[in-house]
Amino acid sequence: MLDWMDSILGGAVYFPFLLLGVGLFFTIYLKFPQIRFFAHGWRVITGKFDRSRDPGDTTHFQALTTALSGTIGTGNIGGVALALFLGGPAALFWMWMTAFFGMTTKFVEVTLSHKYRVKTEDGTMAGGPMYYMSRGLNMKWLAVIFALATVLSSFGTGNMPQSNNIAQAMEATFGVPTIWVGGVLSVLLALVILGGIRRIAAVTSRIVPLMSVLYVLGAFAVIFYNIENIIPSFIAIFAGAFTGTAAIGGFVGASFAYAFNMGVARGLYSNEAGQGSAAIAHASARTKEPAEEGMVSILEPFIDTILICTLTGLVILASGVWHEKHQNHFDRSDMRIISGVYDDQIDTDRAQLSRYLNNQDHNIEVFEGQIDVVAGEPEPGNYTILNARSVAENVSILIGGDTPYNGTLDVANGRFTRDNVQVFGESLIHSAALTTVAFTRGFFGDFGQYIVAVALLMFAFSTAIAWSYYGDRAMIYLAGPRSVMPYRVIYVAGFFIAAIADTTLIWKIAAVAIVLMTLPNLLGIMLMRREMKETVNKYWAENQHKLPDSKD
Repeated sequence: MLDWMDSILGGAVYFPFLLLGVGLFFTIYLKFPQIRFFAHGWRVITGKFDRSRDPGDTTHFQALTTALSGTIGTGNIGGVALALFLGGPAALFWMWMTAFFGMTTKFVEVTLSHKYRVKTEDGTMAGGPMYYMSRGLNMKWLAVIFALATVLSSFGTGNMPQSNNIAQAMEATFGVPTIWVGGVLSVLLALVILGGIRRIAAVTSRIVPLMSVLYVLGAFAVIFYNIENIIPSFIAIFAGAFTGTAAIGGFVGASFAYAFNMGVARGLYSNEAGQGSAAIAHASARTKEPAEEGMVSILEPFIDTILICTLTGLVILASGVWHEKHQNHFDRSDMRIISGVYDDQIDTDRAQLSRYLNNQDHNIEVFEGQIDVVAGEPEPGNYTILNARSVAENVSILIGGDTPYNGTLDVANGRFTRDNVQVFGESLIHSAALTTVAFTRGFFGDFGQYIVAVALLMFAFSTAIAWSYYGDRAMIYLAGPRSVMPYRVIYVAGFFIAAIADTTLIWKIAAVAIVLMTLPNLLGIMLMRREMKETVNKYWAENQHKLPDSKD
């Protein structure tokens, strides 16, 4: 069901063009605000224009760090790795394009959301696309759809992927069982989010700068260690941008369409430009000038994607781990058994596998039948086990955690029907696991994996904190302030459950949830394009003295 939903939403041909098209339209319509107002955004967050008497709950800097904590998360560590795993180096180019045009999209959605924010019964500010939709467009039905999608996405985007990736990293790096990781962090999450936006802002304004510095230092340790591979990495990024990525190592290649779709989709997940989520955090900023807060938001995609995601991408590409096979545990949703014997080092086999994995015309069929297993090793037959889009090697099958399986396993629709067996072997890896391995290929050696684990912990935990705020603002809009506490309890419970769930399944939920928010938001900002231009022009006319860098 999730695969089908993704195929008509984020995975559909139209979606990347729609997302980039809206950003391109506003970039031209507003005369490249991501360039004109970039320097001013930096001046605003220094506090130069802060006024304590203005309405709001947080400073410009706190609003930015809260929004950044919602975007800088698994998307920067696991999401970039997933994009490169799926689309090859070319996917990073399309992540950049999503960020560049996304800077304008973010500027628009934040400005409009701040303009139509309201003060709630408890005295705090509430804003977001649902408010400009209902108060600016008089389209309450669209606002309700967006608010419902925000609640769903708070779990699918901000909660579950973060918890799952933290748990997986902690188990892989420190050997801590996922259930313990989920339990401890759920308690800490509850302690933070029950304090509301002021406590959330106080925590994230400290975590975001610290975690960013730590991660950047670790990334440079790998990049400079593999400095001779940096220029070839950039060449690979640009060379495949419009043609796709050729096969190399265990990577069987990716078409242009696949790299384009994956790059745009992961770019959206990383910086959330167009999703409308960060606009909820920026609505709390203490200012009377909506456009001023919009200029602050321009910095988000730049910091999130053009800086941090690029560092992650260069670490993975320069280290070469993205096309190498590694020993790992096969998730059920990552594994598929196909009919026929294929070798990814044979050109003709690799070409067929590439067409199959890139959803192009192919003649490969999934395997149906039985596989004999002796002492944990599957006997040879007319089948090939694929895992993580690669031909699996040295496969072993266990039961009960550590006992080699003996007997026959039934296979239906390319999957084992028995769900209590564990499959291990060598294959490509993706998400946070790929980034973790890449960080060990630098000056820090194996210690690099601890940098990823700690950074992921802080990145992802702060994202879960920020998204709880997005969700409770949506609940206030839908059902009033009394609905916030039940929502927070369920949010914490979801965070715990996701820690022990299937990683690939979690990513599929995220892919669907994020687009359900994005589509109504893109429609809304397009309908308010004239008002947006008027708002910017008015700010320009009244505050030109603040913009010495902009002369026209």
